[in-house]
Amino acid sequence: MKGLTYGAVTRDIMRPLFKPSVAYLGLLGLSVALLAWGGYCWYVQLQWGLGVGGFQPPVFWGVYITTFVFWIGIGHAGTLISAILFLFRSRWRTGVYRAAEAMTIFAVMTAALFPAIHVGRAWNAYWLFPYPNQRELWQNFKSPLMWDVFAVSTYFSVSTIFFYVGLIPDIAAMRDKTTGLVHKMYRHLSLGWRGTDRQWRHYMAAYGFFAAFATPLVLSVHSVVSWDFAMAQTMGWHSTLFPPYFVAGAIFSGCAMVITLLLPMSKIFGWEDYIGTWHFESLAKMCLLTGGILTYSYAIEHYIGWYSDNPYEWGIFAFRATGAYNWVFWTMVTCNCIIPLVWWKKSWRTNWTILFVVSVFINIGMWFERYNIIASSLAHQFDPAAWVYYTPSWVELGILVGSFGWFFTWFLLFVKVMPSVAIAEVKELLRPPLKADEEAA
Repeated sequence: MKGLTYGAVTRDIMRPLFKPSVAYLGLLGLSVALLAWGGYCWYVQLQWGLGVGGFQPPVFWGVYITTFVFWIGIGHAGTLISAILFLFRSRWRTGVYRAAEAMTIFAVMTAALFPAIHVGRAWNAYWLFPYPNQRELWQNFKSPLMWDVFAVSTYFSVSTIFFYVGLIPDIAAMRDKTTGLVHKMYRHLSLGWRGTDRQWRHYMAAYGFFAAFATPLVLSVHSVVSWDFAMAQTMGWHSTLFPPYFVAGAIFSGCAMVITLLLPMSKIFGWEDYIGTWHFESLAKMCLLTGGILTYSYAIEHYIGWYSDNPYEWGIFAFRATGAYNWVFWTMVTCNCIIPLVWWKKSWRTNWTILFVVSVFINIGMWFERYNIIASSLAHQFDPAAWVYYTPSWVELGILVGSFGWFFTWFLLFVKVMPSVAIAEVKELLRPPLKADEEAA
């Protein structure tokens, strides 16, 4: 960012806003089309019942639960990059954390769709909430599913507040550069921000507080999600390894999704000065760290199954690697453990094409990881007479595709109405303007 001025930063980051290009409109149209297809598939399920969604014993909601856990995992990178790295004063977070935070909000919004989808009769979803009723029906608060509700809703609330607080100075910059109805909208959203010393002191205190408050959520939320499985007696699930294993996997997939989203956006908007090789290389290193933890978890999980000398426990791990679901297992291992190893070579870790391709493979592998855990364990239980081969229906796959359409639609709308790079924090990295510079400007 050498040679940049405060004015240039504001102009460069705000330039793409409100000016949709043909490529942008094409991507938005594709996302809306995917969302519409997913909506149609859900309509079919509501009309005909969960049978069209693959709801049959012993595997229930295979794709739906897989996709729910996948999107919760994607949402972890935003809080990690924005909160934890802020507390450690990592300078490379500045260019990427705003879009990562937005990704967190939209990923959790996407995950929140699936409890309503997989209950079947969505119009009765209010039964899920604890309120006095004449049926005297109450939730089982000992169930990990209820812990999910509190963990995910807390995570979403804190992440949203943290995201909005960080946006306020940049919303004020948008307010000062717009007119008419748009100006009024930004004026209300900026909460009277004028950039005074008193406001900045309160802003930094609040931002630091929410960063410290949000940090434990990175560890707690996906740990709670993992307890949905670990608290069950199902083979391949009942393990104390799941909480750290799930957290590492969530950060791994989330950082990969940040690369997938921001790398083309940096190219399209001409933001190489603000989101460059340094940022993507740092994200790749984060993926290498968490990918190593994930690979170790895969190995130790199989070792524990073998060492337990429990034929049922070891049987499920042998089945995953050599049975009917072996293609799922080896897809997971290839995408999560082998392909990311190319990033150990610096020249490949800094090549934008390789960065993008590997990040896509990681997210494919992480979806298959969750599918491997859920489908194989449920389809291969204690009674051999009940063994099945679960195959997702077209309705399930359509809703899976629609979830990506929902997520990308929200993200594409966001990048056109809010600064995707933090203007105020980028300016903190620049040399303060000298008097001669001000006079020249």
